[in-house]
Amino acid sequence: MTDKAQDDIGSSGKSVALEARETAEDGRRYSPSAARNKDVLADVIAANMPVAGHILEIASGTGEHGAHFVSRFPSLQWSYTDLDEMSLASQRAWARLAEGAERLHGPLKVDASQDHWGEAENPSTYDGLFCANMIHIAPFAAARGLLTGAGRLLRTGGRLMLYGPFAREGQIAPSNARFSEDLQRRDPDWGVRDLDLDIVPIAEAASLCLFDVIEMPANNLSVIFEKIKK
Repeated sequence: MTDKAQDDIGSSGKSVALEARETAEDGRRYSPSAARNKDVLADVIAANMPVAGHILEIASGTGEHGAHFVSRFPSLQWSYTDLDEMSLASQRAWARLAEGAERLHGPLKVDASQDHWGEAENPSTYDGLFCANMIHIAPFAAARGLLTGAGRLLRTGGRLMLYGPFAREGQIAPSNARFSEDLQRRDPDWGVRDLDLDIVPIAEAASLCLFDVIEMPANNLSVIFEKIKK
């Protein structure tokens, strides 16, 4: 490993990593949080997502999640996307060097808040979309665009999986409330979203039905939506 790297800087000029990450000499970056959660996330994916299909990941970060998941699921195709160049460079390295690299695609540069995701719109449908730890570290337009894009690009019966901290019906865990306050000090457009009040109505308008909510460590949730019609 090289020395500890600076936090990732997003398009806003602010850190979007919220943790120190390390970069190996081969260009692959390593996230402490990804190391902690990749196995429990893989268990949720095994139970709820199309592991023999093609999943598009929005905001792929270091790329570790996709590399771990294709290693665990030998029929899974995974496409990376991101907006910031440091993350895209790490994803390129993982797509070259990881076990199962032939099933890692991209990365593609995608701004989830936009109405069209460029090259990520081809193929025109995916079996699944995955997004971890983005919607609270981005303007709400990114969450809205993510859900709308999932409704546009998922095949009927396809699944969207979100992972991260959420409030529920106006109630929020104290640790998540403190985290949200810290995020909003960094950027007033960031913050922990309310799954039931903020997210589900947009999802339903995009033909996504809430399928399951799984409690995860550290007051996080895995949230599964299913595309119910074209």
